[in-house]
Amino acid sequence: MTNQAKDDRSPHNDQAEEPVVENGVASDKPQAESADNAAGPSEEDVLMRLAAENEELKDRALRLAAEMENLRRRTARDVTDARTYAIANFARDMLTVSDNLRRALEAIPAESREGGNAGLKALIEGVEMTERAMLAALERHGVKQLNPEGERFDPHFHQAMFEVPNPEVPANTIVQVVQTGYVIGDRVLRPAMVGVAKGGPKAASADGEAAAEPGPPNPYSERDA
Repeated sequence: MTNQAKDDRSPHNDQAEEPVVENGVASDKPQAESADNAAGPSEEDVLMRLAAENEELKDRALRLAAEMENLRRRTARDVTDARTYAIANFARDMLTVSDNLRRALEAIPAESREGGNAGLKALIEGVEMTERAMLAALERHGVKQLNPEGERFDPHFHQAMFEVPNPEVPANTIVQVVQTGYVIGDRVLRPAMVGVAKGGPKAASADGEAAAEPGPPNPYSERDA
């Protein structure tokens, strides 16, 4: 046996010639190529997936920012409304006191005002001062009077009690205020009870449409007044 034959049968040469086994089947592919096939998705696929996730997160962030802005606006509006209208019920009760003061002053005959003694005059002045002070206090808190005589009837702020035939003024013009109305902020605290003219030309609103009709008089208005 020659030296060349011994070298061909050496353990080193036998190990180099062993085939690669894949899934139980012998293969001549190198091991490095098999490792590349098992490496997973390509770099392009990973970048596309990350870009899609980034867009989704950006959309969520924008939606969350919009919701937070809406919540901030609603909260600010609720706080403003609470400050403006918190005393609405209290102010409505105080209007009853103011009405009673006005009725007391109107019940005094004119001759008693002019020829009365000093004590009566002082009492009248005291009641008038109390009424003015109460109305001023209400106005400081956003409560304002509605005294719409001569204005066009507005069903949002006025309540028609009766109609007065008067062809000299446009129809639905307020010609008499039976009870003063009040508003707080932009809300009606109590509508003004009024008498409206009829028989005259129809008045047009600011947008060119016909003015709102007052509707039939309220049969309970005089009793409520």
